[in-house]
Amino acid sequence: MSAVKNVIKDNYNMMLLKDYLRGKIKDAGFSHAEISKTPVGTRVALHVTRPGIVIGRKGSGIRTLTDKLETDFGLKNPQISVVEIEKPELAPSVMCNRMASHLERGTAFRRATMWTLKQIMEGGAMGVQITISGKLRGDRSAFEKHTQGILPRAGHHAEIIVDEDIAHVQTAMGLIGIRIRIARKEKFIPEFEMREEKAKQPKEEKIKVEEIEVEGSKVEVVKVEGKEDTAKSESERIALEAKKMESIDTLEQEEAKMK
Repeated sequence: MSAVKNVIKDNYNMMLLKDYLRGKIKDAGFSHAEISKTPVGTRVALHVTRPGIVIGRKGSGIRTLTDKLETDFGLKNPQISVVEIEKPELAPSVMCNRMASHLERGTAFRRATMWTLKQIMEGGAMGVQITISGKLRGDRSAFEKHTQGILPRAGHHAEIIVDEDIAHVQTAMGLIGIRIRIARKEKFIPEFEMREEKAKQPKEEKIKVEEIEVEGSKVEVVKVEGKEDTAKSESERIALEAKKMESIDTLEQEEAKMK
């Protein structure tokens, strides 16, 4: 097999693996996976919001996931490490999944969009753009684009500062696509930093690395200390957010109040 075919095959397998992980550990707030080959096997770093759900009781989740990656995806001797995401609100993949979950629950798409914009900006983003398209209101497909803050659109600086991800959700009306682009302040190029931002010192978070033993092998778990989150899983968080989201007025409700 030629080198080109090998590259295509590897990329295709990585796409299937990402889709599998997005669905399998969705409740753990899966963001992305970093896969690298080592002389002794394959190292897989899973970036999630709740590492405990991935690990499972006494490492049962890690064992099941390891066997699945080895048998179905052909990874040789996979060594899984779990990394907790410091700021989930600044991870486009996490916010795409959360917004998709709200739409699956029947939340109005504009209400879900406004809530997601609010959460991302309060999380410390420099700017955000959410594009939602598909069967939004009727039989005909449509799309809406909502932007807040400062978001570079093109060029080398946009590639460095802006992260993006895409998610799809099946609703009663049809398939809906969600694209979220987030500009992060900490990725500022020095000559473009705003003066008032230099005076602010970001709050330091303690990073704690733990090792747990699963069947004789050690699994690394990177945790962020000092974070307060009452929800034990992503599903529980979505349910809590759905109640808070009821207080947000949609564009139609705001227009009715102005009449």
